[in-house]
Amino acid sequence: MTEYSNRWRAGWRPRGADAGLVLLTLCAPLLMQSSADPSARAWWLLLATEVVAAVALPLRRKLPVTVFLVLLATLVAALVGGAASGMKLSPLIFLSLAVALYNVGSYCTSAARIWLVVLGGGGAVVAAGVWINQLTAVSAQYRGSSDVIAVLAPMPLAWATGFAARTHRANLAAAERRMADVLREQQLREQQAAQQERVRIAREMHDVVAHSLTLLVVQAETLRARRGELPAWARTQIDGLAIAGRQAGGELRDLLRVLRGPEDAAPLAPMPGLRDLPALLDRSRAAGAQVDGRIEIEADTGAGALPRPVQLTAYRIVQESLTNARRHAPGAPVRVDIAEDAGQLRCEVVNSRPAEPVPAGWGTGLGLVSMRERVDALGGELRTGPTDDGGFQVLATLPLHTVPLDAIGV
Repeated sequence: MTEYSNRWRAGWRPRGADAGLVLLTLCAPLLMQSSADPSARAWWLLLATEVVAAVALPLRRKLPVTVFLVLLATLVAALVGGAASGMKLSPLIFLSLAVALYNVGSYCTSAARIWLVVLGGGGAVVAAGVWINQLTAVSAQYRGSSDVIAVLAPMPLAWATGFAARTHRANLAAAERRMADVLREQQLREQQAAQQERVRIAREMHDVVAHSLTLLVVQAETLRARRGELPAWARTQIDGLAIAGRQAGGELRDLLRVLRGPEDAAPLAPMPGLRDLPALLDRSRAAGAQVDGRIEIEADTGAGALPRPVQLTAYRIVQESLTNARRHAPGAPVRVDIAEDAGQLRCEVVNSRPAEPVPAGWGTGLGLVSMRERVDALGGELRTGPTDDGGFQVLATLPLHTVPLDAIGV
């Protein structure tokens, strides 16, 4: 309702100003007519002329030349006819002609048309009117050749004012176009700079992280090839290390592709979801963690499937929570609960007190920041903090309504 009201006001403002100008143009001759000629016939002639002007002036922007010629012919006919009958009209009756000339200069872009039609046609009408006036005037005081020329002499100033207004509008439009070009160029430079920075970051990540991760996976696979020489506990550990390294390497490759070219950011592998949580828990158990997982909701794949962003966010929360538990509470039992609660996905990860004290300051704290950003992007709620027994809890509630895939960068 407010938007409609604003549009209504914006549309009526120029119309109100236009109506005010027309009203002022028409009222001025009426106010001065009594001093020129108070006779009833003069008033009727003036009113007839005003009616023509009232009909023509609202069309002056669409048909500026036509309106000018109609008003000029009407004025000449009224003045000549009044002089032939011994009537005089107010000199302010020429105001409507000045307004029409202003619009000729403001809206006519063809100079040749102005010179040929306006000056040629208007001059012919004025010359014919002066000639007829000289022949039909009832007396010398109604022969107004010099008076007519004196009144029409300032009229080119109205056209010049309109021409200056049109030039000003053209200059403003050109300035706006230049400003738009500058803004587009600035945005392009910013996009190019951002792309170059993404490529630089991708190159650094590839050189620093990818190479080290690849070396880690190669070493893990080498140990797996010689698993017969390893103790039983080490075989399970090295299997989990190799699987985790390969998964991290795949996700890192997808991330590097996004950084190098956002237009080619489709992942090489499907994004993980709730169906991948059991495998994630198994890998954590294989790495030596005591994980108790309860997943009481199905991901589905049909019409009732959970939104992919919700599944991805839940997976990343569990993944990051398990990583933090191994880092800050090694050996402590971890409980993972995934369930639906009142139209929301409830994701809770709780670890107990660590078996041994862990030095403080290990970690950057960016994992919790990333989790909160993902949850906020979906309109959910995240609560993290220590438990009463000295452990740590991560509790996220995510709405199950459909969300855009780009909400969390999918």
